[in-house]
Amino acid sequence: MSTFEYTALDSGGRTCQGVISAATERLVREELQGRRLVPVSIVPAVEGMSGRIRNRLKPRKLSVRHLSLITRQLATLVATAPLEEALRTIALQTDNPHLRRVLTATHESVLEGFRLSGAMARQDAAFPPLYRAMVAAGESSGALPTILERLADLLERDEQARSRLKIALVYPAALTLTALTVIAALVVFVVPKVVDQFDSMGQRLPLLTRVIIFVSDVARDWGWLFLLLFAAGIIGLAQALRRPDMRLRFDAALLRLPVAGKLIRNVNAARLARTLSTMIASGVPVLEGLLLTVPTVSNRALRQATLVMATTIREGGSLSGAMRRADIFPPILIYMTASGESSGRMDDMLGRAAEYLEREFQTFVALALSLLEPIIIVVMGAVVTLIVLAILLPILQINTLAYS
Repeated sequence: MSTFEYTALDSGGRTCQGVISAATERLVREELQGRRLVPVSIVPAVEGMSGRIRNRLKPRKLSVRHLSLITRQLATLVATAPLEEALRTIALQTDNPHLRRVLTATHESVLEGFRLSGAMARQDAAFPPLYRAMVAAGESSGALPTILERLADLLERDEQARSRLKIALVYPAALTLTALTVIAALVVFVVPKVVDQFDSMGQRLPLLTRVIIFVSDVARDWGWLFLLLFAAGIIGLAQALRRPDMRLRFDAALLRLPVAGKLIRNVNAARLARTLSTMIASGVPVLEGLLLTVPTVSNRALRQATLVMATTIREGGSLSGAMRRADIFPPILIYMTASGESSGRMDDMLGRAAEYLEREFQTFVALALSLLEPIIIVVMGAVVTLIVLAILLPILQINTLAYS
C-alpha cells in the first residue's frame, strides 16, 4: 500500500489537497471521482518530509511570460529529443534563477520516474492546475508535443493581449498625469499669487474668478483631507471586495454597466471559450475542462454561472443548453457552441467564438484609446483656459475702469 498526495477540484471549482493510501494511482483517481472531485495531480508522497516543510519549499508561481517561453521551447525540443534532455537543456540556458530552480527540480523528478505532469505537480504553485491537466491529457493521449504547442499558443496569445493593452495605456496615462499636475500647480501655486494682487485693489471680482479662488483655497487648505478620504475609500473598497458575497455583487453590478459591462462579459467569455477549446482539443472531457477553466474567469458572477453550467452538464445537459440557461454569456458564444455540438467540432467552434469576441474587444479598445487622447487634451485645455480667464478678467475690468 502506497501513499499518494493529490490536488483536485470540487464541485464549486475550489482546489483541495490531501493524502490517500492506495495500491496504485488509478485507484486513487477512482476514489477521488467517487468523492465527486476532479483530479488535477496525483503524486507519491515524499517520505520523511512534513507538509509544513514542503510548504516552506513551495516555488512561487511562474509569470505568464516565463511559462509561455518554456512551454514553446519544450514543445519544440520534445518533438526531437527525450523529455529529460529537453528539460535539462532549457534549465541550462535560462538566466532566471527561480525559473532554473523550478526546471531543475522538474527534471530531477522526471529522472526519478515521475510523469511530466506529476513532476510539475511537485512544484506546487509554479505550474497552474489548468496547465498540468493539459499536460496530463497530452501524456495520456501520446500527443504531448501537440498539446504543448497548443498550450504555448494559448499562453502567448494571453501575453500578447496584456502587452498590447499596457503599451496602449502608457501614453494616455502619462498625458492624464501631466494634465492633473499642471492643473494642480496652477490652482495651488499660481492662483493664490495673483489673488494677493487683486485683494489690494478693493474691487469686486468677477464670478469666475471668485469660483477659481474658492477652489484654490479648498485645494490648498483641505486637499490633504480629500486625498486621505480618497485613499481610505480605496482601502475600504479593497477590504470589502475580499468578502466573497461583496465581490459577487460588485462583479454582477459591473456586468450591468452600459458599455463596460458588455466588454467585461466578452473578455471573460472569450477567455473561457479559448481555454475550453484548447482543453477539449487536448482530450480533456468537457466537464473536467469546464471545472479546470473556472479559476481563469476573473469576474465572480461569470464564474458562478460557469459552476452552474458544470452542474447542469453533470446532470446530463449540453454545454450550449447550460450557457443558454445561465443567461449571461454572449449570444454568439451560445450559437457557436451549439453548432460545435451538432457538428462534432466543439473545439474548433469555441476557438472561432473566442476569436470573434477577442477581435470585437480589441477593435473597441483601439477606438476608445484613439478617442481618449484628444478628450484628455480638450478637457485639460478647457480647464487651463478657465483658470487663465479667471486671472485675466479682473485685469480687463481694472483697465476698463481706468479708461472710463
